[in-house]
Amino acid sequence: MAHIGIDINEARELHKDKMREVRKPLLEKEDVAFMKAVESDDAEAKAASISRKQSLRDCTNCVDDHEITSTDCIGVTNQLKQCWDTDVLGVNPLLESQE
Repeated sequence: MAHIGIDINEARELHKDKMREVRKPLLEKEDVAFMKAVESDDAEAKAASISRKQSLRDCTNCVDDHEITSTDCIGVTNQLKQCWDTDVLGVNPLLESQE
């Protein structure tokens, strides 16, 4: 009987790809906010925008740092879903219900 395993590294990359997909329009929106802050010479708004953009760039790091202990597809998927930072990325589209 053949054993079908899950490639944890591939699962991590797929999860990061989904995060990047959600992150892209957020970074674009933040680029606009930053340019407005530059135009108005608002140092506080520029600093806040830089901080938000860095948080968006860093959000995928948790996927690599997160310990995966499960060996089945559902378990790995559920553990990776825990890496989603709703403060940075907003609602996790991978969860069916977020009440």
